[in-house]
Amino acid sequence: MLKADLHIHTKYSMDSSTTLKAIISRCQELGINCIAIADHGTVAGALKMQGLAPFTVVVAEEILTHHGEIMGMFLKETIPSGSSVEQTISQIRAQGGLVCIPHPFDTIRGSALDNQTLQEIAGQIDVIEAFNSRSPLLNSSAKAKEFAEKHGIARSAGSDAHTLQEVGNAYVEIPEFTGKDDFLQALTRGKISGHRTNPLIHVSTTLTRLKTQLINPFFAKEEGEQDR
Repeated sequence: MLKADLHIHTKYSMDSSTTLKAIISRCQELGINCIAIADHGTVAGALKMQGLAPFTVVVAEEILTHHGEIMGMFLKETIPSGSSVEQTISQIRAQGGLVCIPHPFDTIRGSALDNQTLQEIAGQIDVIEAFNSRSPLLNSSAKAKEFAEKHGIARSAGSDAHTLQEVGNAYVEIPEFTGKDDFLQALTRGKISGHRTNPLIHVSTTLTRLKTQLINPFFAKEEGEQDR
């Protein structure tokens, strides 16, 4: 069985400074042996992590659309943010990827996909995040579970870690898988566990984002950058 944290950010996100090697070490300490790296607006860190980690790494990306964030999973290339929901889904499909909705029904988080759009694209969603450690409201998880059951959508879980101590705060225990179709089948047999992160952690994220913007207003991580 795999213990999978399916939503982790690295220093390749503007609001995180966590290195790839630190995440690997933390996962090994916690027994996490499957992760999805879902940085904002890039798959560079996820692709690099695949070559470093001694466990399964799903290449993902949080893509900001006009109506909120969509996560592409099993990607090969970065999908630019700023497009429509329909265009973003089309680009995910073009790479043979899966459409995942991160932190659904989180009314506090401005980047969450709005509920009307969520209903409109229900038939195009492959995976929905039924538990996100950074979502403070209990009813968001309940609504996500109900939505998944109504539309026959696989459920995932992730810490949404932007700092090292958050890694593993949420995970799903699933059978080992090969490829995206096997992954979806594995999620149907998954067991979600975890706890909510202290909301004050968002202060750290905000400070990291501001620091990054001050140091480098044109922030970008190159695929070949040396990990620290």
